[in-house]
Amino acid sequence: MANLGFIGLGAMGSRITKRLLARGHAVTGYDLFPAKQSELAAMGGTWASSPRAVCEAADTTFVMVTNTAALEGASQGPDGLLAGLGAGKLLIDMSTVGPATSRALAAKVREKGADMLDAPVSGSISMVEQGKLSIMVGGHRATFDSAKPLLEDIGQKVTYIGENGLALSMKLATNISIAVQMLALAESVVLAEKAGVARETAIEVLTNSAIASPLVQYKGPCVLKMPEQPMFSANMMQKDVTLALELAREVQVTLPTGAVVNEFLSSARAQGLGEQDFAIVYKVLAQLSGVKA
Repeated sequence: MANLGFIGLGAMGSRITKRLLARGHAVTGYDLFPAKQSELAAMGGTWASSPRAVCEAADTTFVMVTNTAALEGASQGPDGLLAGLGAGKLLIDMSTVGPATSRALAAKVREKGADMLDAPVSGSISMVEQGKLSIMVGGHRATFDSAKPLLEDIGQKVTYIGENGLALSMKLATNISIAVQMLALAESVVLAEKAGVARETAIEVLTNSAIASPLVQYKGPCVLKMPEQPMFSANMMQKDVTLALELAREVQVTLPTGAVVNEFLSSARAQGLGEQDFAIVYKVLAQLSGVKA
């Protein structure tokens, strides 16, 4: 049994915490929203008053927050996680932020005598619950090797990518493809539908065709009926696409389809659809094409 901490008990973080508790680990948790305290207690975890208190209580602390600003807020100041780190402790950051942001945090963590891995995940809420997440990991190889058993308690595929920041580069490369695939699926459906094919028939064919990737198979039903609870919102997807485009500019890579899907996500958000699942790009494209979505 490991003595763990978890900062960020949102939709993904709370479910990962639940898996860690189910594996017999002790987990001390914190979230910006105090209402999460009762949920954590019901799972068997212990609430802490701040990110600092979590890191002081735990040997290994996970953090999973929404964006760069949230990560900086959890890290800095007298109650931030950096203040609670010391020699021998490990921070595993599962947030999706820019690689440079992650490397800068890792340097500050090491100044405290601790170490850090960046470990972003690929997968939906249901994949967390099923233990099927794919986890990409960046940092020192020896640190990865020691932490790998913990990460395997969370996901079925744990891959060492390289030094700090490289796992995040891989995560952004993955998510830009996810966004583009969703727009490509929307194009196929809208074209077939406008030509006279029933939407349900188009989805049935596409999800059983040569293009039927895992993404197409689990997002196809969203075109027919948007989920009440988004698997991954348009707001969050555009955050990741924007990070990918920024990385592309930095390393001088052209991402033409990434730039296009970013515009569709902007349009969705401008229409007040940012909290909808990012499959909402289908509706945006359908409206532009005169198809009732």
